[in-house]
Amino acid sequence: MGGVVVGFAIIAFVILVGYLAARFGIGGPHAPFVLNRIAFFITNPALLFVTLAKADLRVVFSTQLVVAAIAAVAATGLFVLLSRLFFRRPAPETTIGALGSGYVNANNIGLPVAVYVLGSASYVAPVLLLQLIVFAPIALTVLDVTSRGSVSVRSILTQPIRNPMIIASLLGILVDVSGLEIPDAVFQPFVLLGGAAVPLVLMAFGMSLRGSRPLRADEGRAEILTASLLKSVVMPLVAYLVASLAFGLHGQALFAAVALAALPTAQNVYNFAARYERGIPIARDTVLLTTLLAVPALLLIAATLAP
Repeated sequence: MGGVVVGFAIIAFVILVGYLAARFGIGGPHAPFVLNRIAFFITNPALLFVTLAKADLRVVFSTQLVVAAIAAVAATGLFVLLSRLFFRRPAPETTIGALGSGYVNANNIGLPVAVYVLGSASYVAPVLLLQLIVFAPIALTVLDVTSRGSVSVRSILTQPIRNPMIIASLLGILVDVSGLEIPDAVFQPFVLLGGAAVPLVLMAFGMSLRGSRPLRADEGRAEILTASLLKSVVMPLVAYLVASLAFGLHGQALFAAVALAALPTAQNVYNFAARYERGIPIARDTVLLTTLLAVPALLLIAATLAP
C-alpha cells in the first residue's frame, strides 16, 4: 500500500506547489499557458526520447500490453459512442474526453505503483509504450487536424513530422532498435530537460485549479462524470475480465493488469487540451476526479487481488 500513498503524495505536493504559485501570483496570469507550451515543445519530447531510447521494446509483445490495449480501447470507444449519442460535442472535445477515459498516468503514478506495489517497473513499460507509440500520436493527429477546422490527407500524412512529441518518440524508438550508442555528452542534456517535464505539467495543472470550480454545469459536467466513471470503474473491470477470462492470468499478473488499468487519467491529457485550447475543463476535472477516485480503487484492488 505504501507505493500508492507515496505516488499520490508526490503528485499532490507538486500540484499544490503550482496552486500556491498561482495563488500568490508567481509567474503572472499567463504562467500556466507558458509552462504548458514549454512542456509540449521541449521537456515532454525530451522525456519521450530518453524513455524510449532505453526501453526494452520486446515488452510490446507481452500479454500485459494486449490487456491494457483492449481495456483502453473499450473505455475510449465507449466514451466516443456516448458522446455521439448524447453529448454531441465537437471532435476535439470528444477526443479529450476519450483520452480522459482511457489514457492512464503510467509515468507519475504508474512507476511508483509498479515499483513499490507490484515489485518491478517492468509492469508499467508496456502501458507507457502503448500510449506513447499508438494512442498519443492518434489523439494528437485528431486534435491537430480538427482544431484547425480543416481535414486533408496531406495534413494527416505530414502530422508526425510537425509534432515534437511524435518526432521524439520515433527517434527514441529508432535509437533503441538500431542499438546506437549515444555519448553521454549528447544524451544527458535530454535527460536533464526530460526531468523537468513532469514537474512543469503538474505545476501547470495546479495553477489551473486556482479559481476553478469543478463540475460546473456549463463546462461539460456530464462528459466529465462519464469519463471519470469509465476510467475509474469500467476500464479496470474490462481489464479484469479480459485478463482472467480471455488470457487466464492469475496471481501477480492479474493484480498488475487490473491495478495499471485503475491508474488515474494522465496529466498529459490536460497538457494536450491546454496546448490546443480545446476541452480544458473536461481534461482538468477528469484528471482531478480520477486522481481522487484512484486512491480507494487501488487500495480495493490490492486488498482483493494482491497475492
